[in-house]
Amino acid sequence: MRWFVRGDLDGFFGLALDNLVQLLLIDALCRFVLGFPPELVYGRVLPGAAVSLVVGNLFYAWQAKKLADREGRTDICALPYGINTVSLFGHVFLVMLPAKLGAEAAGHPDPATVAWQAGLAATLGSGLIEAVGALVAERVRKATPRAALLSTLAGIALSFIALGFLFRTFARPVVGLATLGVVLLTYFGRVKFRGGLPGGLVAVLLGTALGWATGIAPVGPSPGAPFLHLPIPVVGDLLASLPYLLPYMAVIVPMGLFNLVGSLQNIESAEAAGDRFPTAPSLAVNGLGSIAAALFGSTFPTTIYIGHPGWKAMGARAGYSVLNAAFATVVCLTGTLAHIAWAIPIEAGMAIVLWIGIVITAQAFVATPQKHAAAVVVGLLPGVGAWGALMAKNGLRAAGYGSEKPFTEELIGKFAPSDTWIHGAFALEQGFIFTAMVLAAVTVYIIERRFRVAAGWAALGAVLSATGLAHAYQFTFGDAAMALFPAWEHAIGYGVMALLLLVAEWVTVEDEGGH
Repeated sequence: MRWFVRGDLDGFFGLALDNLVQLLLIDALCRFVLGFPPELVYGRVLPGAAVSLVVGNLFYAWQAKKLADREGRTDICALPYGINTVSLFGHVFLVMLPAKLGAEAAGHPDPATVAWQAGLAATLGSGLIEAVGALVAERVRKATPRAALLSTLAGIALSFIALGFLFRTFARPVVGLATLGVVLLTYFGRVKFRGGLPGGLVAVLLGTALGWATGIAPVGPSPGAPFLHLPIPVVGDLLASLPYLLPYMAVIVPMGLFNLVGSLQNIESAEAAGDRFPTAPSLAVNGLGSIAAALFGSTFPTTIYIGHPGWKAMGARAGYSVLNAAFATVVCLTGTLAHIAWAIPIEAGMAIVLWIGIVITAQAFVATPQKHAAAVVVGLLPGVGAWGALMAKNGLRAAGYGSEKPFTEELIGKFAPSDTWIHGAFALEQGFIFTAMVLAAVTVYIIERRFRVAAGWAALGAVLSATGLAHAYQFTFGDAAMALFPAWEHAIGYGVMALLLLVAEWVTVEDEGGH
């Protein structure tokens, strides 16, 4: 098999466009949500992201070429690889933004650096979980119901990805609805534009044109002349970030497991398409890519992407991964992304991200047994609830809390007259990824009438609550933030649920009529 074939160009364009959207999101979220200065974004975060993309893309290209040579074939397609979209949002809204707000409330002179270091810790932790977990990934997958894994992922996708960009779509309807129409037409209508133009490219070009016509673009002042920022190890900052590992463990562990199991499923998808790659090294290098990201300043883990069968059917082989590595290097190190972000508003590509959120949510229902649909809904609720808690806190900050007056327990009483149980929302927000997995798994095994296994999952919820990894929070000046002390009420609640499920087979009888 040759290193480059005609189909690699088609595969490269699709994968590069996907990665470009992620990089534009990183640029926008880091600068405008987290308040990172340009020198931090372009001098540390993006060069680190480039290193992580080069590590994985070149390895998976070499792996595909090696497999092709060993098997005497010319149709091996490299595993697609890039920045994890769900982790991108998770690290911004669940790790770095809370860290920044906490630093601001505490009067820290440089909240952006605190947020960046917290993101480095989360990325390092995720990479270690992926690398070490390569040895036990199959066991994790078998022990956890698919509905529990996919619904938890869908809860994040529906709330932190889809709903946020849905708001933005209707805030900028000329660009938002037009590009959404293109994406829905091509991705869900299963049609393509004449001339072979990809739907994603058409959406971005149309959105950019409408953005300039309506004044949304250009975005900010011109970035000026191109520049060069080479990747530099940030060992000192990485060591300084280690204290953030424990406070955000309730986010780091489940997100790392998601990356691990999701990558495993994508390797299985490649095998179903005829390309059998070894599991352990494929997963390990994925983890090493995330570790390299943290070592060089990026706060965003990488992952093996879904869609290998599609790239293979398009004719992509090994070369499209090499081209993607080169593209990431040029865009991230030379300031090219700054010019792209200036010319192309995020609204031009947000329909693609909205589509990703929709597809991930839909997959939770499609890829699980139909009888587990209720468990999927149960697993969605904590993520949506956590996003609602974040919206409530953003509203409080807009009203002056966290700047003019502190977050205190009196807020619980202020919400009560409107029948808003904000205490429950704040408790649900902490460790909600664990909560979603536990509740969805309990529901799956109840549906299957495997009550003892369900009791085990409920007991896990009690342990997580007792250790403070779920539901424990404390009021700080600017937040209702995670606190690693026991949430005894919740631990007792899960414990009672576990006992009920343990005795269920003796105190209940089967009701085949249903409800």
